[in-house]
Amino acid sequence: MSEAAQPSEARRVALVANTDFYVGPPLARLLAERGHDLVVGDPQPGLVEELEALGATVEVVTGVKDLSDPVASGKLVAAGLARFGHLDSAAAFSGRVVTGRFLQSSIDDLHKVVSGCLEAPYHFLKAVVPPMVERGEGQVLLVTSASGARATPGAPLYSSVRAAANHLVRNVADEVARNGVQVNAVGTNFMDFPEFLRATGATDPVVREKIEAAVPMRRLGTVEECAAMCAVFVDGTSRFATGQFVAYAGGWA
Repeated sequence: MSEAAQPSEARRVALVANTDFYVGPPLARLLAERGHDLVVGDPQPGLVEELEALGATVEVVTGVKDLSDPVASGKLVAAGLARFGHLDSAAAFSGRVVTGRFLQSSIDDLHKVVSGCLEAPYHFLKAVVPPMVERGEGQVLLVTSASGARATPGAPLYSSVRAAANHLVRNVADEVARNGVQVNAVGTNFMDFPEFLRATGATDPVVREKIEAAVPMRRLGTVEECAAMCAVFVDGTSRFATGQFVAYAGGWA
């Protein structure tokens, strides 16, 4: 935890739920560069020092990687409110990739996907939205999956539950728009990071080439450029978009 002095109310505070991998670390860096103090969950080694060097006051919360745990998101929010007194924005990603055809699936497969891809976003929204509603403003972003926008052969359960999460975002956004709170989703696919490569077999160069051929832009996306896309939804610069789902998948969705 940083020992820096308490920030002023005028400085924006952003919560990034998981800063151990994927979009979390680059998004936290961008927000620090843009003048935010930060609440970060389970940061990767060296990240806090980077953020502080960029001028951010940082509150670290550990043991909250699994957002399907009903208490994880609440711990993040409580720590942020205790340290800074308010939250201007919050971002999270979650998910449990289960592949395979529907006819070979089991109810246990469905339960795993629901836990990681729907219950986790539910718990996060339930934790971060109420204090923003009470304050009368706030921005929330869930990073979901572009597979929720179309049928996805080989991942029917995963894409179906991701679609449910995307629609949850739309419904929550509609409910709290009058309170000045924005809720949006960015759905990714074909991303160049270890979990996607493992799940699809793209660690094999031959397989990767075939997967890239299925992407209209003929490549995989990077987490850094995805973070740049996400930042506009949580950095306070865009205040008139809510209930939106934006696919970030190289034109696939």
